[in-house]
Amino acid sequence: QVHLVESGGGLVQTGDSLRLSCAVSGISFSQYTMAWFRQAPGKEREFIAAVSWKSITSYIDFVKDRFTISRDDAKNTVYLQMNNLKSEDTGVYFCAADRSPISTSIRGSSYDYWGQGTQVTVSS
Repeated sequence: QVHLVESGGGLVQTGDSLRLSCAVSGISFSQYTMAWFRQAPGKEREFIAAVSWKSITSYIDFVKDRFTISRDDAKNTVYLQMNNLKSEDTGVYFCAADRSPISTSIRGSSYDYWGQGTQVTVSS
């Protein structure tokens, strides 16, 4: 059975940092592309960042200078370091796994497995 479990969310203030983690089990983690998506209140889920099996990364433009995605294949975990958080970063953050190891697709439909999400609230 596949499990993706996010953690690290919380309530922070504008300008603060958070590191999200997603622990994965039940798949050959190192062979999957991993990604983070976000769903803000009243909005559709949107792509944030992805990292392929060779740690090739892809970001949505508005987080490029603030967020960093990384993976630790020894721990079957993907991370999202978020710096200089803004109120518009508020939302539920989901991690996702794509069995295509070289893809860093921005489309949610490309991903095979999803976590339950972790809430991030940025207060101004």
